[in-house]
Amino acid sequence: MTKVVAHSLFSDFDINLFKGGKHYRLYEKFGSHITIVDGVEGTYFAVWAPSAKSVSVVGDFNFWVEGEHELNVRWDESGIWEGFIPGTGKGSIYKYKIQSHHNDVVTEKADPYARRCEHPPKTASVVWDTIYDWKDEEWMKKRKMHNALDAPFSVYEVHLSSWKKTTDENRSLSYVELADELVRYVKEMEFTHVEFMPIMEYPYDPSWGYQLTGYFAPTSRFGYPEEFKLLVDKLHQNNIGIILDWVPSHFPEDAHGLGFFDGTCLYEHPDKRKGYHPDWKSLIFNYGRNEVKSFLISNAIFWLDQYHADGLRVDAVASMLFLDYSRNEGEWEPNIYGGRENLEAITFIKELNTEVYASFPDVQTIAEESTSYPMVSKPTFLGGLGFGMKWMMGWMHDTLQYFGKESIYRKHHQNDLTFSMTYAFTENFMLPLSHDEVVYGKRSIIGRMPGDEWQKFANLRLLYSYMFTHPGTKLLFMGAEIGQHEEWDFQKSLDWYILDYDLHSGIKSIVKELNLLYKNQPALHEKQFSVEGFEWISYDDHENSVISYIRKGNRDKDNLIVVCNFTPIPRTNYRIGLPAQGKLVQVFNSDQREYGGSGVSNQTDIDISQKEWQYRKYAAEIVVPPLGAVVFKIA
Repeated sequence: MTKVVAHSLFSDFDINLFKGGKHYRLYEKFGSHITIVDGVEGTYFAVWAPSAKSVSVVGDFNFWVEGEHELNVRWDESGIWEGFIPGTGKGSIYKYKIQSHHNDVVTEKADPYARRCEHPPKTASVVWDTIYDWKDEEWMKKRKMHNALDAPFSVYEVHLSSWKKTTDENRSLSYVELADELVRYVKEMEFTHVEFMPIMEYPYDPSWGYQLTGYFAPTSRFGYPEEFKLLVDKLHQNNIGIILDWVPSHFPEDAHGLGFFDGTCLYEHPDKRKGYHPDWKSLIFNYGRNEVKSFLISNAIFWLDQYHADGLRVDAVASMLFLDYSRNEGEWEPNIYGGRENLEAITFIKELNTEVYASFPDVQTIAEESTSYPMVSKPTFLGGLGFGMKWMMGWMHDTLQYFGKESIYRKHHQNDLTFSMTYAFTENFMLPLSHDEVVYGKRSIIGRMPGDEWQKFANLRLLYSYMFTHPGTKLLFMGAEIGQHEEWDFQKSLDWYILDYDLHSGIKSIVKELNLLYKNQPALHEKQFSVEGFEWISYDDHENSVISYIRKGNRDKDNLIVVCNFTPIPRTNYRIGLPAQGKLVQVFNSDQREYGGSGVSNQTDIDISQKEWQYRKYAAEIVVPPLGAVVFKIA
């Protein structure tokens, strides 16, 4: 059998960058790469295992026999093992057999940099090239406009395995099928972006993808890597951006994964107080190790570079920021200044965002961060963490809590609803109603709404109307846009049959209309992260449970007046103070019959009179529908 031939893709400069934690394109060097050496085609393999005594490539080409293809360790103490194996190529299945100097431990590991993995429950890596002829040039040229902070940014969050299943086989759709059905649906619904829950290879379905083992490989559950590229390409060709859920906060202990990789704590922090996550029973990266930083940042860059992703939603940032996250007293060690902040993780996050925006200034990074840590979405040069946006978890929690109350009690809790505006512009906030809100007994979004059937649906229409007219970008988890009754079950398809019922199809219609309103009304996005884009008319009409506010664009003529009624009692002749004279023209009403509403509406343009009200010179009397929201322009 042909033995390993000495070969390297690393220059001395690569090694220095890698050791210094500054090599952000490691996927071009590590892993398996089909190449030609001395006129012979084969595969070059490279893996980092500094505590290894020996590293062999084992696979279907050598009957999985250790020692048949033993890699060479580099002389420069980088800990890199490498070599060229003639005759291997695309489709070859392999792992690394690693014998450690540390207690002579022998481990069999998947390639951390593999471009393709076997279909779970199989765990080997697959030699692959992902050559693909992209056709999204137009999108890539103009995506800076679509991803700008003053552009509409409405995200449909999707778990690919359970979005829709085939009716005959009850199987998940493939990447190719999704490139047709999902793309068509997202375009119909007028969302600007989709966000995929983690599509990097993961072994355990109930983890929903948040326990990664194949960081550089799209999961093989739905097809080949180039077929995932087709899905991205089709989204872009239809002017839809794609956000990938990315998990640098922890990884599973599966035997073939990153844990104890070369017989030592190579990727994970060796101190369990920093290296083990008690909530998820998983390992935490050693953010202070330069080679690990290079691995993670290279992985983020990989998806933006090789798969044309338009952004990354970074999971569980709070768990990275704080040493005492989910830990009791005595289970964590303060930093060198005596504080609870994880200084190494903070440095890593800043370096991550700096490199992402330096290389791809037209994308967004979005933090799922649930604490009041300051300046998460402020630039690193100002002392911030450098994210483009941050999930507004406080708004989500307070708003769902408020909407869960019977309307008769809401007048006592209006501050819960309006509190978000006291901090709405401290960060670039995205308003999320995500998968986390419809699992583990929390009920579906519509399942949280009180009242009879009509009131539940009216409340849901009002919730979405309030959400889409509140400052910030938007995110809805799949199923919320059709009023899915059941909690999300990752093993089942959404209940698409409910669209045969008018109230559910009405929810679908209003979500589409709200996406169009958000897109077409500049006041809802041009200043969505600026205090100049919002002004209260009235937040203190507790007795009627009504709030009113102005959303402002760059031009006064684009400004919108929003009035929300959180009770089932229609408010007729309801007077609001206004900033200018003219006529109020209704541009949106959540109570329209086509949405399943009762049809209470302002039938004609409304005259604005010169009458002082609510500290303003002008006023008008309007109709505010039951459990409804109305939006006006001044003409």
